[in-house]
Amino acid sequence: MADVKVPVLGESITEATLGEWLKKPGDAVKLDEPIASLETDKVSVEVPSPVAGVMGDQLVKVGDTVAVGAVIATVGEGGGAAAAAPASAPAAPAPVATGEQAGPGEQVRERGADAAALSPSVRRAVLETGVDPSTVQGTGKDGRLTKDDVVAAAAAKPAAAPAAAPAPAPAASTSGGRKEERVRMTRLRQTVAKRLKEAQNTAAMLTTFNDVDMTEVIAARTKYKDLFEKKHGVRLGFMGFFVKAAVQALRDIPSVNASIDGEEIVYHDYADISVAVSAPQGLVVPVIRDAQSLSVAGIEKTIGDFGKRAKDGTLKMEEMKGGTFTISNGGVFGSLMSTPIINPPQSAVLGLHRIEDRPVVRDGQIVVRPMMYLALSYDHRLIDGREAVTFLVALKNAIEDPTRLLIDL
Repeated sequence: MADVKVPVLGESITEATLGEWLKKPGDAVKLDEPIASLETDKVSVEVPSPVAGVMGDQLVKVGDTVAVGAVIATVGEGGGAAAAAPASAPAAPAPVATGEQAGPGEQVRERGADAAALSPSVRRAVLETGVDPSTVQGTGKDGRLTKDDVVAAAAAKPAAAPAAAPAPAPAASTSGGRKEERVRMTRLRQTVAKRLKEAQNTAAMLTTFNDVDMTEVIAARTKYKDLFEKKHGVRLGFMGFFVKAAVQALRDIPSVNASIDGEEIVYHDYADISVAVSAPQGLVVPVIRDAQSLSVAGIEKTIGDFGKRAKDGTLKMEEMKGGTFTISNGGVFGSLMSTPIINPPQSAVLGLHRIEDRPVVRDGQIVVRPMMYLALSYDHRLIDGREAVTFLVALKNAIEDPTRLLIDL
């Protein structure tokens, strides 16, 4: 028997929560095949099998907290799938007999070697939607299945609805009883809640607003998006413009890019921009390193990669540490205006919102323009109102006249 231990999870991280068992006792496992998924403060981490053989005892339950180095399961060393065949043989007729009654969890396991290719977020989507992953064509790298593939497959099977309609389950809800469900907070959600509350308790937080006319940026994107994608292999979005504009404004107003450490102010001559990305387990904030040295194409490629890997649950811990300034785009979800909360130890966060046609006055005439509200939340202990407003105005000027980004104004 070989012990399965919690691997080293990263600097200063000493424990995690068991999020999901990917193998059950008696299942065949290969060397380095994932058998469990752990939830840390920031990302999901898969625990590989140390040997090839048969899954043995599971020593902890889903939801339990486990320390680095702790033994969570055992694997019987042997011939891998061949060794597991006798153990699983008695159970083989059951799936054949039950046929369509097999649940999505069983469908994931029945894929055998392919199950190792499913990320935690995809497995969760399979369990929630009941989609058979073996029937879905993956669109990810090397044909891997993504969460979006599973969701799309679930939406595209209306035939399943009539079959479920005759079920008597809905009748139970007509009793008028009120139901509650208690779900344990994920480790990520606990950490987010703790850090955001600490920011409110520590920083003298204030938010200032401005709006920006997106006409010129939209025109530039429309004109060059096809050529941009053809040359760089990535779509031209608005975040590339905003990150470039923010980097330029941070250089002019260095206190917005600084942080407080005890009784000292730490100024950074680089811009590591944290970008808020939505993931299945919650919001994550990976960092674009040295954004001041990247082109718009480099920024867009980095953000696109972060977004894809956030959905797959494959972001690394070190990719979410050390940012100096954060940009959060709530506009993709339809937000009109918000007051974002600082990401400690940073001193400021920029909130972007949805683009909306609004009447504005230009040259004495009322015209309709695509407008966006900008919000800068900042730590008033370090950043004065004058500096905050100056930063937003510099950002606004760069977005309304993108040529400024080219000639460094």
